[in-house]
Amino acid sequence: MPSLKDVELKISAVKKTKQITKAMNMVATSRLRGAQDNMQNFRPYAGKFAEVLGSLAEKAGDEASPLLIPREEAKKIHIVLCTSDRGLCGGFNVNLTNQAKEFMEEKDADGVSFSFTNFGKKGRDWCRNNHLERVSEHLGIVGTKIGFNVASTEGRKLVDAFLDDTYDEVYIIYSEFISMGKQLPVVKQLLPIPPIEVEDVEIEEDATYLAEHICEPSPEELLGDLLPRNVYVQLFSGLLETSTSEHAARMTAMDNATKACNDMLEDLTLMYNKARQTAITAELMDIVGGAEALKG
Repeated sequence: MPSLKDVELKISAVKKTKQITKAMNMVATSRLRGAQDNMQNFRPYAGKFAEVLGSLAEKAGDEASPLLIPREEAKKIHIVLCTSDRGLCGGFNVNLTNQAKEFMEEKDADGVSFSFTNFGKKGRDWCRNNHLERVSEHLGIVGTKIGFNVASTEGRKLVDAFLDDTYDEVYIIYSEFISMGKQLPVVKQLLPIPPIEVEDVEIEEDATYLAEHICEPSPEELLGDLLPRNVYVQLFSGLLETSTSEHAARMTAMDNATKACNDMLEDLTLMYNKARQTAITAELMDIVGGAEALKG
């Protein structure tokens, strides 16, 4: 059995750890509210943007823009990997890097090369450790208040690189926020822009007639301006989802760590009481033994 002093030191260390995990849980909870509000406020805009884009794409045709035309052979694949800058968020970053690894294994073939744009230190370090080509890195963005200019600046670079044949395909890997306890890594194609599906709505006989909208300028010109913006929107949405998922994962991980500290404190307190009782019993035995010796 460990000594009384050793148990006291362990209890002190666990209490300090509990203070840290509880504080980080409170910080993550506070930041989660803001990140979740930004994500939920942007979702309707992204949905309506995709709806308008789908309507224009249907009128203009699939070959209205080079951003819609897939390459015959995809040999140069670029991946935008969104992770966090800090740890202590459970398996959040591991799930994202594992998703990137699985995706590369699926796409791997003779002559296929991969390059990365990293949002987050953890993804940057993973690419560096695996000797993967890194085109650019952006640290200190995920998990903070993200501006749309970040997505538009990087998105513009991706669009230009695709048009210049630097990349044949561009994908983004991010964490989709499902709920507080569930965040899923997602792979989404950014370029070439995949076919935009338009839902067929059945028109009832007595429904009010809706006139067809006339586009000015032409759908082709509008599409040429909106398609690059679609890349910015998808990139910005991925960053917002990843930020919200990071805070939720850290809050859950720190909550579990705090509960584990409480369990350890209960066990250590019980061990401390047993050790203390053993020490008191030993002292009493010594006193009784000394008194008996004096009598004899």
